[in-house]
Amino acid sequence: MTTRVDTLVLGGGAMGSAAAWELARRGREVTLLERFERGHTTGASHGASRNFNLSYSDPTYVAMLVEALRLWRELEDETDTTLLEQVGLVNHGQGQPFAQVHAALTGVGFDPEMLAVDAARERWPGIRFDTEVLYTPEAGRLNANVSVDALQHAAAGHGARIEHGLPATRLTVLGDDRVLVATDTEQFEAKRVIVTLGAWTGSLLAGLLPLPRLVVTQEQPAHFAVLDTSFTWPGFNHGYRPGTPGYEYWRSPVYGMHTPGEGIKAGWHGVGPVVDPDHRDFASEPEQLLALRRYAREWLPGADPDNFAEISCTYTTTPDSNFVLDRRGPVIVGAGFSGHGFKFTPTVGRILADLTVDVPAPPLFALGR
Repeated sequence: MTTRVDTLVLGGGAMGSAAAWELARRGREVTLLERFERGHTTGASHGASRNFNLSYSDPTYVAMLVEALRLWRELEDETDTTLLEQVGLVNHGQGQPFAQVHAALTGVGFDPEMLAVDAARERWPGIRFDTEVLYTPEAGRLNANVSVDALQHAAAGHGARIEHGLPATRLTVLGDDRVLVATDTEQFEAKRVIVTLGAWTGSLLAGLLPLPRLVVTQEQPAHFAVLDTSFTWPGFNHGYRPGTPGYEYWRSPVYGMHTPGEGIKAGWHGVGPVVDPDHRDFASEPEQLLALRRYAREWLPGADPDNFAEISCTYTTTPDSNFVLDRRGPVIVGAGFSGHGFKFTPTVGRILADLTVDVPAPPLFALGR
C-alpha cells in the first residue's frame, strides 16, 4: 500500500518534531515517522536538560538565537508548558572570545555582563572561576524531553500525523516533486521529504546527497549530586588553552548546568568514542569519566564528585561543527548539529519548513560547502 502525503518528515527527535510543528501550523499536510518508540534514549534529543547558551558571535547563529527565544515562548504558550528557564549562563576560561560575543549579543538587544573572578565567586559559590566571567542572563536551561513532547503535541494539534516505531528503510527519488520512502509495513509517496535522522542520516542518504563527513560519537556526561543550594545555578561553559600547566587532563572545554532532581550535569564536548549508533554499549570510557570527576572535584565545589550518575547520548558532528540545512530536489536534510544544536530547535524547524517552498537556508549550512 502506498500512502500519498505532501511532506514527510523522517526522524522524530527535536529537529524533525520542530519541522513538523512549523509545517502543520502553516496548514501543510505533514506526516512524521520515528523509528523508535516515544521517550526512547538512543539518540541525541532525550534527557531533561540542555543549555540555552547565547555565547555566539557569528551573525547567523546570533540571529537564530533571537528567533529561537521567541519561538520557544510561542511553543510554551501553545502547549501550556514550561520549556525554557532563564537561569543565565557563565562563560570563563583562557582564550575565549568574550569581547566579540559581548558585542554581538549587545547588538541584538541582549544584556551580557563582564564580572571579575571575585564577584563571580560571590554570586555563584558552587563554581570555581579561573578568569573573568562573561555572564548572559537571558540564557538558561531547556527541558529536552518535555520540549520534544510539546513539539509533537503541537504538531498533532495542527493536524500532523505522528507515527512512532516506524523506521524508514529506503528512500528513492523519482522526480523533482516525487520521492518514495519505504518502511517495513507501509510505503509513502511525498512531494517533499525532510530527513532529520541524527546519527542515522548518512546510512539513509549515502549516495543521494553530497553530505559532509558526519562523525557519530558516544558522549558521556554525568550528573553530580548538588552540595550547595544557596544560589540559583546558572549553566556554564569553561574553556582552556591546551598545554597549559594544570589542565593536562582536560579532554576539551567543559559545559554544564543544573538539572533539577538529578544534579549538576557536566561533560566534555565532542570527544567521546566514535560509534555505530546501532551497536552502542552506552558505557563510559573509564579514563574520560575519571577526568570528568577530577574536573568536578577541582572546579565545582558545589557538587559531589563521588556521587554521580552517568549519561549517554550521541553527537553527530561535521568537520567545521556547523549544521547541514539544505535541499536537493525533493529531499531536505537537517543534520550535523555537532553537540550545540538543541537551543536552536524551533528556528531549525522553521528553516527546514522554508526549504520545502524554495526559501534557502543561510549559506553557512549549505551542502558541499
